Amino acid sequence: MRVHFCAGVVVLVFGSANAADAPWPQFRGPGGSGVAEDAKVPAQIGPEKNLAWKVAVPPGMSSPVVVGEQIVFTAFENNKLYTLAYSKAEGKELWRKEAPAKKIEPYLKSEGSPAASTPATDGEKIVSYFGSCGLICYDLAGNELWKYELPVAETNNDFGTGSSPVIADGKVVLLRDQLRDAQLICVDMKDGSRVWETKREGVKTSWGSACIWETPHGKQVVVPGSNRVNGYDLKTGKELWKVSGTPAVPCTTPVVADGKLFFAGWAPGGNDFKMPTFDEMLKASGEEKLGHLTKAGAEKTFLKDFFDSNDPNKDGKITREEWESQLKFLASGKNIAFAVSPGGTGDITKSHVAWTTTKGLPYVPSPLIYRGVMYTMDNGGRLTAIDTKSGKEIYEKEAVGIGSVYASPVAANGHLYLCGLDKAVVVVKAGESPDKVCSAKLDDRIAATPAISGGAIYIRSAKSLYAFRER
Repeated sequence: MRVHFCAGVVVLVFGSANAADAPWPQFRGPGGSGVAEDAKVPAQIGPEKNLAWKVAVPPGMSSPVVVGEQIVFTAFENNKLYTLAYSKAEGKELWRKEAPAKKIEPYLKSEGSPAASTPATDGEKIVSYFGSCGLICYDLAGNELWKYELPVAETNNDFGTGSSPVIADGKVVLLRDQLRDAQLICVDMKDGSRVWETKREGVKTSWGSACIWETPHGKQVVVPGSNRVNGYDLKTGKELWKVSGTPAVPCTTPVVADGKLFFAGWAPGGNDFKMPTFDEMLKASGEEKLGHLTKAGAEKTFLKDFFDSNDPNKDGKITREEWESQLKFLASGKNIAFAVSPGGTGDITKSHVAWTTTKGLPYVPSPLIYRGVMYTMDNGGRLTAIDTKSGKEIYEKEAVGIGSVYASPVAANGHLYLCGLDKAVVVVKAGESPDKVCSAKLDDRIAATPAISGGAIYIRSAKSLYAFRER
């Protein structure tokens, strides 16, 4: 009974585990909350501060999970996909298993990875997902138990997949939103047999993961998608409700706290970010007479690193029709954050949304709910705090010393732990102002969300895995 979102379920699965030694079983930990309240994690961390060990690891963007004495994540090295386990105590590699991928999914090489999805564990088994081949289940020794094969994923702009599997009630749930055949999949944790599969009509691509919401009416699977958030019955996969008016291409994952569901998301082309017109792109590239954008011309525009992902038919040019089609789709979304009360059916946008805000919205990092406050980090690494009961801002877009950010914030022992693509690790106090406690730089960009367990925080950079604990 453990995986993407119900903090109270942890005790049922792992029983007598001490809070400080509790596992971190999925993306963003217990219940997908990002919170390890009682873990005595050091507030001072860095290369010279409370570093227990550091080891080199293969590339990848998945976040670490912690089960027993192991730290587990996925990696992509020498054109092969792996699930790996390392020792919590000393960082020694314990095992690695290659995924049976015949072809690697297209992905944005400057920003992404085909090993971006975080594994999930129920304490006895580990499930990894790769957009290149599907779900694979291992025991804690790395022996393959079953696999659920899926065709190579096709994502919007070939960015690559990012959704992570979650586990609840002995089931593995996977959101697989893609350009064609978008679906929500549920398989049996015991043997990988399909329990149900629900088609997701009208979805182009999303990169968030499912969350499990334990409501008075039963457990629900909540997922983000193009222009909406949907709730499904965990037992049957039947759609129960939707909230309309969200980003066209959401990257964040919803979170449950205090009985409510919270979502926050931003994407280019939404209500507060105007994309350049095709004529503006042509002018910047100097290719007005040519009438289309070439890869060489795109080097003079903001598309310099994203040309291939915006050339859908791969003919080496971006036409007016292609660009305006993309703008129309992105403009259909709305950048927003909101809280949802349980109990609704159908379109509950007007009936069950408790509050909305457009303050400090996150692009990739999911929101963190901690001690009655929703914390979000925008694409520039600035921190915003919103009261979860009223939706009123406590502070907005406070600079904390981090640049662009992909990693979601996590919390423990009254502190927020924030990581950036600029190698920065920053610790601030939770509360009415983001008082900085610590700031450090690691050896490379940090895209993975940290994991917390046993009084330690584990941070994966592009090169290394770090363990920090009180000396």
